[in-house]
Amino acid sequence: MIIESTYPVDFRKKDAAILGEQIKNRQSVVLIGMKRVGISNFLRFFLYHKDIIPEYIGSKEKHLFIPVDLHDLIERELFPFWVLTLKRVCDVAMDLSLEERTKRQIESLFLNSIQTHDTFLVFDSLRSVIIKLCEAGYLPTIFFIRFDRMEDIMNQEFFANIQGLRDATHQRLAYVFTSFKSLDVLFPDIFNKQALNVFAKNVHLQPAEEKDIEAIYQTYCSRYDKESLNKIKKELLGLTDGYVQFLQLGLIVLHERNYPEITADELYELLLNDERFSLQSEEIWESLSTIERDVLRKIVQGKDIIEQDIDEAKYLFETGIVKKDSTTIKVFSPLFKGYIEILKSQHDVQNKDETEFSKKEHELLNLLLKYKNNVVDRELIIDIVWPEVEPFDVTDWAIDRLVSRLRSKLKTQKSNYRITTVRTRGYKLTEI
Repeated sequence: MIIESTYPVDFRKKDAAILGEQIKNRQSVVLIGMKRVGISNFLRFFLYHKDIIPEYIGSKEKHLFIPVDLHDLIERELFPFWVLTLKRVCDVAMDLSLEERTKRQIESLFLNSIQTHDTFLVFDSLRSVIIKLCEAGYLPTIFFIRFDRMEDIMNQEFFANIQGLRDATHQRLAYVFTSFKSLDVLFPDIFNKQALNVFAKNVHLQPAEEKDIEAIYQTYCSRYDKESLNKIKKELLGLTDGYVQFLQLGLIVLHERNYPEITADELYELLLNDERFSLQSEEIWESLSTIERDVLRKIVQGKDIIEQDIDEAKYLFETGIVKKDSTTIKVFSPLFKGYIEILKSQHDVQNKDETEFSKKEHELLNLLLKYKNNVVDRELIIDIVWPEVEPFDVTDWAIDRLVSRLRSKLKTQKSNYRITTVRTRGYKLTEI
């Protein structure tokens, strides 16, 4: 069972209502949120809760949700992308009450096209299958989860093909793209704001509100000793402040510590100094522009924020990284604020031993040594280095960043070992 399907139907009600209204009107959407804020958590609720369509869209039409999780895309190239999309569409079609003849045609289209290894034929088959679904009275919506992973293959032709599928169905097909930034920011050569506004509407997802984070908390802590966790629940929720990944990591850290008696200040220090929290905060920080980082520094330092700052760094406000009311402007989480506060001091301390391995760097090095001269795939790295985290919660960025740090320290040590990247597969440790 997908646990998010058990959430109350009014979970993230405002976000669900906005997304539902856009889908009802066959308007494509780019769902934007800071990295790991909980978009996937929200979408699992939206995709699989049985009452979503009647509650937020309406039951007069036959709406069909087709999730295409691009985490599943090992090779970020055109052919695998279209094959994965075709596979997910066909999987959904096979579960529908279609005529057996139509199902056989769909199955034949899939098998024949992938056997050719021809990108055009796969795309053409995808178009044919989607048209058949529309002719059968369905309104399909394809959810491209983590569409920002497509950076390497994004070009005008790729976008034209995505748009072409929609045109071929006379706008009965709609899309939901998820991304940590707007598509015109990530792909400025392909999208401009005017074209994007016609193609899709930007919808920003902020950290969960108190009512909604309660549902997430109950889901996660059901795996642990809930009675012990409830003693520090208020402090934990205050520190993580609606940010799903922080909450999950906080529960993991406390479970590892066997739920000690701990004060609010001790909990703050424990989480702030945990390597996983630092890496997560760094991922958010590195995803921001120079202007956005400068504005964050000003807020943390208590400096005045002018309208120009708000306009130039509006992404911070739209995604909830920064919260603004009539009297205050503040960073969303004390933990992320603390990370920003120590960045400068870390940068200033030049005498720190930069060759000392962190725990996870050490685990990665041991793994690479074990398989020296052989490729270690990313899935194995996740299993060994992040055993405490669900596999889909470890991002490509986190893996690449950890490898980059280890590579840098090996170089500083003048080590004989070298880490090479094997594209689309993983990493290999060799001796120079």
